[in-house]
Amino acid sequence: DGDVAVIMPIDLDHQKWLGSTVEEIAREKAGIIKPHQTVVIARQPGAALEVLLERAREVDAVVRLEDVDFEVVDRQMGVGGQMVTIRTPAAVYEDVFVPLLGEHQAHNAAAALTATEAFMGGRELDGRIVEEGLMKATSPGRLQVVRTSPTVVVDAAHNPAGARTLRDALEETFAFTHVVGVFSAMADKDVEGMLSEVEPVLDHLVVTAMDSERAMGVEDLRRIAEDVFGPDRVDVREDLADAVDRAVELTEETLDPSATTGIVVFGS
Repeated sequence: DGDVAVIMPIDLDHQKWLGSTVEEIAREKAGIIKPHQTVVIARQPGAALEVLLERAREVDAVVRLEDVDFEVVDRQMGVGGQMVTIRTPAAVYEDVFVPLLGEHQAHNAAAALTATEAFMGGRELDGRIVEEGLMKATSPGRLQVVRTSPTVVVDAAHNPAGARTLRDALEETFAFTHVVGVFSAMADKDVEGMLSEVEPVLDHLVVTAMDSERAMGVEDLRRIAEDVFGPDRVDVREDLADAVDRAVELTEETLDPSATTGIVVFGS
């Protein structure tokens, strides 16, 4: 019975429980829109947006829609994050630092700020409180740099939409010229879809096992990975630590002395 609902971009995932189409998943998500309350809706595929707006009309909810009622006006990359300017229904918050990587995090911040305004009665928030609050934002396991030399980034991308976001953020944020991925996934995930999204930005992929009854076996992972990357660009290691070690070896094998190397550990 929340006073404010927030619905972020909807894409295919958990189809076993939520539905096989974006429209079906949107209908499940729309259940959090409560009568006469406020719903903040981030950018959506057209089919999903229609479902959400229909639900909002049915229950007479107040809609705050991205690119109409709120938006990211500007964003500039900074050390360890980005400077963003956000327009909400009540104000424009200029040059606020968000210590998270990736364009999607600017849009997340805009939705969070709009939701907070709505929760506080729709009024403008104190700029100092906004700055302090966003400065403290963390998102462990999302484009998180866990070591340097070589740079190792971990990201919990586990569906094609997440992999697409990961790819875009890698291209924008890191000046890697040679990247090795380490990957594992649950058996019910769209592994081919995920790997196809990141293949253009990865030079090599190491697939590995995962300690879960739901995990996809490494041989199945290898087969799909080789279909996407080609056999010469795929390695297999049963143990995660061994997989990371192999990724490090692969980054060290590059013959270009000017190469900027990175390792990206992602998946389930």
